[in-house]
Amino acid sequence: MSGAKTPSKIGFASRLGFGASGIGTLYRDVTEAQAAEVLAAAYGGGMRYFDTAPLYGHGLSELRLGTFLRTIDRKTVTVSTKAGRYMAPPYGETVDYGLWASPLRLKPVFDYSYAGTMRSLEQSASRLGIADFDLVYIHDVDRFTHGDAYERRFNEAVEGCYRALADLRKAGHIKAIGVGVNESDVATRFIKTCALDAVMMAGRYTLLDRAAEADLLPEAQRQGVEIVVAGVFNSGILATGPASSGTTFDYGAPPEHVVARAKRIEEICTRHGVPLQAAAIQFAFRNPQVSAAVLGMSRPERIAQNLDWAKLPIPEALWQETDALFEREG
Repeated sequence: MSGAKTPSKIGFASRLGFGASGIGTLYRDVTEAQAAEVLAAAYGGGMRYFDTAPLYGHGLSELRLGTFLRTIDRKTVTVSTKAGRYMAPPYGETVDYGLWASPLRLKPVFDYSYAGTMRSLEQSASRLGIADFDLVYIHDVDRFTHGDAYERRFNEAVEGCYRALADLRKAGHIKAIGVGVNESDVATRFIKTCALDAVMMAGRYTLLDRAAEADLLPEAQRQGVEIVVAGVFNSGILATGPASSGTTFDYGAPPEHVVARAKRIEEICTRHGVPLQAAAIQFAFRNPQVSAAVLGMSRPERIAQNLDWAKLPIPEALWQETDALFEREG
């Protein structure tokens, strides 16, 4: 992986992280045995950063990751989870399980208040079986998630969720605070408003979408905030290829201009003999502000493939051509 690295204050145990949404049954069912196998394969392959969230499988991802953590030395890994939702019994309500194929039959409740944050972390600690967190992200405070309620939710998160996490950080119960969102301007607003340690930027600093270059990355550098990149495949289009039937961008059908750009990038990669997926994984590490990249996986064979792609030599000429493409398109 290329790129001169800025020293990490958080101290991620590996730069390539395992995103545990897949073992929460994102898109497809994953058995207990399969989840255990893929986690063991990730650890065995050298991945030492594990990221999860209460939302993933409505608590299932944290439960499964917690079972795995009890089989290894906790000190060898970095573990992060997220706050902003807690799980509750639906008590007869109809629950929309969305993209989760076989989640726990619990209802996620948005709550960015101080008390709601403490409740969320108490539940996470119980599911994961750990009392300490290396990093906790404030989760999904963006327009994509909340629409017209975004402004209210942002203020609630600053006054409640951030304040709770700051108290826990001051007391030494968590090491670092971050925010995990899908919109770079929202992440930029957060780091201007709160004393954050990290931002998990999903989908906005990728081989296909560089929106974060305009606002988040410069501000993060000024503030000394570390960047964790998620969604390096933009939810599917860079993993399956733009010509693949049913491919997705931001968890939906990709717009035509996005497909066209992805095809041009794929042509550049093909010309240099580099798999599109390898370029997608390694792109983020060109920026020294990026401390880690998280890949969501639910099949053991994907672990080996992604690790190989992360180490594949990529010629500088490929990056120069993709940079030129973005300069032309603006």
